[in-house]
Amino acid sequence: MDDSVIGGLTNRHRHYILFMVTLVFVVNYLDRQVLAILLPLIKAEFRLSDTALGLLAGPAFAVIYATLGIPLAFLADRMNRRNIIAASLAVFSLMTVFCNYASSFTQLLLARFGTGIGEAGTGPSINSIIADLYPPKERATALSIYSAGLNVGLLIAFFGGGWVAQRYGWRAAFLASGLPGLLLVVLFMLTVEEPRRGHSDGLKDQTAAPGLLTTAKFLWSQRSFRFIALGTSMSAFGGYAGIAFVPSFLARSHGMTPAQIGLLLAVTTGIFGFLGTALSGVVADRIGQKDLGRTMLVPVIATLIAAPFAPVFYLSTSLSWTIFALAFPSLLGASYLGPAYSATQGLVPLRMRATAAAILLFILNMIGLGLGPQTVGILSDLLRPSLGADSLRWALLSTLITGLAGAYCYWQAGRTLQKDMVRVLGT
Repeated sequence: MDDSVIGGLTNRHRHYILFMVTLVFVVNYLDRQVLAILLPLIKAEFRLSDTALGLLAGPAFAVIYATLGIPLAFLADRMNRRNIIAASLAVFSLMTVFCNYASSFTQLLLARFGTGIGEAGTGPSINSIIADLYPPKERATALSIYSAGLNVGLLIAFFGGGWVAQRYGWRAAFLASGLPGLLLVVLFMLTVEEPRRGHSDGLKDQTAAPGLLTTAKFLWSQRSFRFIALGTSMSAFGGYAGIAFVPSFLARSHGMTPAQIGLLLAVTTGIFGFLGTALSGVVADRIGQKDLGRTMLVPVIATLIAAPFAPVFYLSTSLSWTIFALAFPSLLGASYLGPAYSATQGLVPLRMRATAAAILLFILNMIGLGLGPQTVGILSDLLRPSLGADSLRWALLSTLITGLAGAYCYWQAGRTLQKDMVRVLGT
C-alpha cells in the first residue's frame, strides 16, 4: 500500500479520514432525508396538505441549517474542526431520535429544527479538512467521493426507512436512523485527528482568519463563485424537491407501497447515484489537469444528458417506463457537487475555506432546500382542483427549468474559474 506522506499524513491515514467524514455525511443524509419516505404516512396521520409537507421537508430544516452553518464555519476556520464535526453529529443524531416521540405536526417541526441545528456544523468543516488532505488536482475526486455519501444515506433512508416504516411505523424509522450516529461519534473522536492546514497545497498557515464580512466580500468578488453558487442552488432546487416528493408521487400515481418505493429509490438514487456522484469527480480532475475551469463541464454535460428523461419519468402512466426513466437522472443528478465544492475551496485562502463552504451551502440550501420542496408543494395544491392526483406530476416536472438554468451557470463559471483561482495566490 502507498504510504507516501502528504500534509503530514500517510496516504493510508488521509484516505481513512476521508472514509470517516464520508460516513458522517452518510448519517447526515440518512437523518435528513429519511423524512421523504415517511411523508405519505405522516400526511395521513396528521391530515396535512402538500404545502405543509413542503414546509416540513424544506424551510423547517433549511433555514436553521443554512443560517447556523456560517457562524459554525467561522469557528471552524479558527478552532479544531474534528471536534466541531463530532459535536454536530451528536446533536443531529439525537434530534432525529426525538422525532420518534413527536405526537403532533408542531412537535415534529420543532424536532426537525433541531436536526438542522446539528447538521449545520458538519459540511463546512469537512470541506475544509478534505481540502487540506488532497491537492487541487485530486480534490474534485475526493470531494465527489465524500459527496457520494449522500447517495448511500439516501439508499439506507429509502430502503431501510421504507421497510421499517411499513412494519413498525414512521416513528420507529426515525429512531432507527438516529441511533447509528450516536455510536459513530465515539469512533470518530477516538480515531480521527485534525489535519494541519494548507499542506496539500504546499502553503504555510501563517495568517489569522479574516472576519466574516471580509471573507464574504472576497468570495463574492470572484465571478466564477457567483455562478457556482447560483448553479448549485438551481440544481439543488429540483434535487431536494424530488427527494421530498418523488416517494409521494410514486405512491399516488403508481400505487406503490413504502417498501416498494424504498427498494426502487435505494437502487436508483442510492446505487446508481453513488456511482455517478463519485465518478464525476474523477472525470472532473482528469479534464481539469491543464485548466481547472473545464471541471465545470461535468455538471453541464450531466444535466443535458439527464434532462430529456424527466418528462418521461413524471408523465408516463407506465410504471416500467417510469422506472427506466429514473435511472439516468439518478446517475447524474448530484454530479455538480464534487466540482463545485472543489472549486470553492480553491477560490479562497486557507483560513477562509470553511466559511467559504458555509456561504456556498447557505445560498444552496436557502434556495434549493428552502424553496424547492415548498414551491413544489404549493404548486401541487394549486393544481389539485384541475388535475386531481396528477397535480404532483406537473409540479415536479416544473423543476426541469431550474435544472437547465443551473447548467448555464456552470458553463459561465468555468469561463473564469482558472483566472479566479490564480488570483488567490496573490492574496
